Amino acid sequence: MPNRLAQETSPYLRQHAENPVDWYPWGEDAFRRAREEDKAIHLSVGYAACHWCHVMAHESFENPDVARLMNERFINIKVDRQERPDVDDIYQKVVQMMGQGGGWPLTVFMTPQGEPFFGGTYFPPEDRYGRPGFVPLLLGLSEAWKHHRGELREDIERFLKGYRVLEERLLGGEASKGEDVPAEAARSFAENTDRVHGGLGRAPKFPNPVCHDLVLRVYHRTREAALLRSVEVTLDCMAAGGIYDHLGGGFARYSVDERWAVPHFEKMLYDNGQLTTLYADAYRVTGKRSWRRVFEETITYVLRDMTHPDGGFYASEDADSEGKEGTFYVWTPAEVKAVLGESDGAIACRVYGVTERGNFEHGTTVLSRAVELDALEEAHLEGLRDKLLAERARRVRPGRDENILTGWNALMIQGLCAAYQATGTAAHLAAARRAADFIQDKLSMPDGGVHRAWKDGTAKVPGFLDDYACLANALLDLYESCFEKRYLDRAVQLVELILEKFWEDGLYFTPRDGERLVHRPRAPYDNAWPSGTSTSVFAFLRLHELTGRDRYRDRAEHVFRMYGAAAAKNPFGFAHLLAAQDFAQRGPLEIILAGDKLGAAALVESVHRAYLPARVLAFAEDVPIGEGRHPIDGQPAAYVCRHRTCDAPVTSVKALLERCAA
Repeated sequence: MPNRLAQETSPYLRQHAENPVDWYPWGEDAFRRAREEDKAIHLSVGYAACHWCHVMAHESFENPDVARLMNERFINIKVDRQERPDVDDIYQKVVQMMGQGGGWPLTVFMTPQGEPFFGGTYFPPEDRYGRPGFVPLLLGLSEAWKHHRGELREDIERFLKGYRVLEERLLGGEASKGEDVPAEAARSFAENTDRVHGGLGRAPKFPNPVCHDLVLRVYHRTREAALLRSVEVTLDCMAAGGIYDHLGGGFARYSVDERWAVPHFEKMLYDNGQLTTLYADAYRVTGKRSWRRVFEETITYVLRDMTHPDGGFYASEDADSEGKEGTFYVWTPAEVKAVLGESDGAIACRVYGVTERGNFEHGTTVLSRAVELDALEEAHLEGLRDKLLAERARRVRPGRDENILTGWNALMIQGLCAAYQATGTAAHLAAARRAADFIQDKLSMPDGGVHRAWKDGTAKVPGFLDDYACLANALLDLYESCFEKRYLDRAVQLVELILEKFWEDGLYFTPRDGERLVHRPRAPYDNAWPSGTSTSVFAFLRLHELTGRDRYRDRAEHVFRMYGAAAAKNPFGFAHLLAAQDFAQRGPLEIILAGDKLGAAALVESVHRAYLPARVLAFAEDVPIGEGRHPIDGQPAAYVCRHRTCDAPVTSVKALLERCAA
């Protein structure tokens, strides 16, 4: 018989609707029952594409005996981290304070008031892999709740104090005066890049687009060859590796090895949005055709497999199909040759590294680019790839999380805008506009704010800081792509709401009128996507340049002061904030166009094609700083300004690019 989760829209929660566990969604009903029955709460947080969430569900939550124990001794709450990142952030910190790394599934035990006293991630049913078993854990903690609450209270107070301590540690001091912290961070990232395989760190290896974005930005102003080399080796190796889907396009979440060969197969929208932007920006720097192919194939994947008919983008695709991880993606030589024939099959196996031994489970191979081909061979391979993709489409697809999340959609809109500006491909811009219109139509709130999530006709959960901030920046990118003023106006409205809802001596992750939780997080760190704090700062800085409103710049500088020392000490956690600092300390280029928008197409295109990471772009009639800017002798003109000081207007593409490069 289905449990309460059957009434939820979240795909992750619905995955657990047939569990024998008496699950509650997050809400007052669960907490009220816990208080009435004087039971501790077991909180389980995950997301639809999470492999180890599936494993724990199968081992424990689908087991009637384990479920009976859970139901007898605890009130059990299941949370989708994609819907409630605030709940996830708060209770992830418990695991971190216990000296663990955090991750999903997140398992936390707490009082009926939401106060945590124990946490962890995946637990096998019995002691295994050097990890305590879930069943012994349930027994031990329920006994502690009954008979040793005084000791648990000590743990609770330690965690509650720990929340304050963690935030206070971030707020101490400023970075050294005169130090170019963004440049130093970029150099550190470059120095720590794997020189053979690219990427930061060892296995498991993640793409970390915010870090490489900072390196690219600093390279643009310093021209240090080592910086560009670190980005090049990373982008080349990721594109050649198994983390990239060589048939369907798009990137998996991370690689389990340092060579990018074998991915954790889940595909997340936020990764593919950010990587589209990164590859498009790198293409603008270098003109490298292989990078254009990667971001355009990634867009093709998103539009084909991850897009709602009305234009919004789905959250993720699962790693598993038919109950096994990666089954949808891997091949044997026999399978390849059955599709392509002996001769062409041998070519495809050689190019994609498919061998009898394989590089994955049971002699199967994750496709990667094992050899380079000339143009003629690439053209032939394209046909072979299409046949393999058609055959793969007949397999059972991984599950798809059809939640449409505001912040993640905004990251994809930014990717589409970057791709459009880099190539001029109209379809990229059209897709970005449809997604923005989807959010406006289906996720807007009566006060102008945004909801976090939409699915099956229902918008739910008031948006968090990253939803507002990412959307504001995406709309600014849209405005700078097509110059429809409604996008600019909406971005201004969202930034004003950020200051109204989230600002109290700095930025909080949750709105001031949001649900009261055991802790109100600030969440300034970048994670798999840039933090709402750093993204807000970017929006403040960009709109300060366009509107002249000094309070936007003042708020940005306040955040820099708050986290300056922390960012200098831990640039990996603040890479996007350092990118915003780089934007600010350069004195951004203001490129103001005057004249007919259609007639100015050549000027616009020249700016779009150039990599100018510290610029804003607008038509004079749309922004206050455009006052007094006019065409020259009837021709569209461009005014290039920095620090409110403008050069003489220019009317030619050559002169405009020279001014931008000066």
